[in-house]
Order: sequence, then C-alpha cells, then structure tokens
Amino acid sequence: MNPSTSLATVLVDELVRCGLREVVIAPGSRSAPLAMAFHRRAAAGDLRLSVRLDERSASFLALGLAKASRTPTAVICTSGTAAAHFHAAVIEADESAVPLLVLTADRPPELRGTGANQTIDQLKLYGSAVRWFCELGVPEEGEPATGYWRSAVARAWGIASGAAGGTAGPVHLNLPLREPLVPDLADSESAGPAAAGAGPLGGRPAGRPWTSFTASADLPWTERGLIVCGDGDYDTRPLLELAQAAGWPVPGAGKRPGRLVPGTGWLARGSARLIPGWLARGSAWLVPGWLARGSAWLVPGPGPGSRPRAPVSSAGGRRGGRGHRSRRAPTCRGPSAG
Repeated sequence: MNPSTSLATVLVDELVRCGLREVVIAPGSRSAPLAMAFHRRAAAGDLRLSVRLDERSASFLALGLAKASRTPTAVICTSGTAAAHFHAAVIEADESAVPLLVLTADRPPELRGTGANQTIDQLKLYGSAVRWFCELGVPEEGEPATGYWRSAVARAWGIASGAAGGTAGPVHLNLPLREPLVPDLADSESAGPAAAGAGPLGGRPAGRPWTSFTASADLPWTERGLIVCGDGDYDTRPLLELAQAAGWPVPGAGKRPGRLVPGTGWLARGSARLIPGWLARGSAWLVPGWLARGSAWLVPGPGPGSRPRAPVSSAGGRRGGRGHRSRRAPTCRGPSAG
C-alpha cells in the first residue's frame, strides 16, 4: 500500500473509532487519498459522507452538522487556496464552541514555495481561531508511523470535542501527501476497513480509540449558589441536574432559557457565593451585579484554549471580591447529599 493511502486509511479508521459519523468533502486532487478512504467507510455504513464542490458551502454544512449533533464533524479539502475558504466557518466554530475537525491536504515540503498556481502557506493558516494545529509528517515508504498517526488523530478529536479539557471548538490537521495519491490496483481491496483492524496499520483491540478521555469535576459545596449558562454550543443537562440537586437558580442568559428552582428566595436578600458552570457570554450585564455583593467562586467550564470573558476578567476586582478559581470542568458531578 502506498504511503499516502496508508495514512488516509489509518486516519479515517481512528476517527471512526473516536466516534466520527459526519464528513463533508470539497473534492480535489491532493485530498484524493482522504476522499477515497472516507468513501470506503461510508460504503461500509460507518459514517455519512456529503460532497460539496464549493469549499465555503462545505465548511458551513460541516459547521451546522457539528452544531446539531454536538460531536465533531470533519470537513476536508485539497491543498492551496481551497483551505482559505474554510476560514469563515472556522471562526464561527471558534466563537460558538462548535466541535469542527478541519483536514486540509497539502503539498510535501519539496513542492512548497515554487510559485505554482493557487498554492499558499497552510501552516497555522487559521491562527488563533483553532484550539490546536498539527501538521502530520509526510508519510514515507517503509514501516508506517501508525502509533503517531493514531495518537495525533485521537488528540485532535479530544481537543475538538472538549473531552481533553477546555472548550470544544475547531482543530486543524494539515496533511502533506506525496504522489501517488490513489491506491495501487493491488491495494484497492486491501485499503478497506479490515486493513486498519490488524497488522502494521492496526489500532487498539475491540475497535477502541488510541486515546480515551474522561473528565469530571467536584465542585466546592456552598449553601447559596447560582449557575449561569452563556450562549454557545454545549450540553447544559449536567448543569441543570446540578441546579436541581442543589436548589440553585439558573437565570436566562443569551439564547439559553432560564429557570428558578425551589429555595431561591435568598437571591434578593444579599450576597452569594457564586458557582457558575460556563460563565455567561451573553449576559455580561447580569453577572457583575451579583458578584459585587460579596465574595465569589467562579468555576468556568473551559480550560486550556478558552478565552477570558468580560464577567470573569472584571468581577474579581469589584468591591474587594476574592477573584475567581478556574477549574477544568467539561462535565459536572453534583454535590453529595451530605
């Protein structure tokens, strides 16, 4: 099997193991190994493949699919200026915390900077709009770098989904590929799903991903608390379950509906130790007033890669407030009965 086909086969298999179910491709010649590998897995029923000739349309379709499912969706394009057309969707994914996997095929190093038509520098193309950028090494003849490829893909999935800690969002994998870009005739059958199940391209037993992520957080107990869910694409159910168990209110913020649960009369009677989950993005006008009444514990869910929000950065200095504690808390476990 040629190196580019090997990389594509392993990459797609690892993404399927991680849970990828939606893929959007804007086709091109350099990305042919990826397109063919995804097509094989779609034919096997492992994922759904959508094709859009226009890169901007492809990227926003992927953005919508990821936002609806709250799981990473992959969008793929060929090398050069095609990748630039993804930028607007990447920024949207960054600002709304939508898990998006951007896979861009690229020329190998020896073909860069040659002045060829529509070629660009794709390294860190999207700047700070992505949670993580990685360029995989050019696949070479000989023993495939299966462990490296799989670990990089699993890490990309964990960061994009938020499972590795931090806010979900876009991740960019740049994939330099040398010709041949299509399987050899003898490899056409061997490049299917079975090829990535065993042998030099094989992954973990029983279809497990190369790396698994678990995350939970024990919140400090407080008698009086408030949970503020800001705008963004994330699952609020753990926070609402915590609010129900603790008897804390969840006021409306941004596009999130609010609710009051029993035992919240204290809200109008003085200061509160505040324990938000994802601190409000759309309610900067709402939070500081409560923070100014007394000391506050702030527990923003995002960890590494998150951006500071106005309530977090400004509230700590109000009227001698005690600042904030930041914990990585992708999911929340409610307080114990005691």
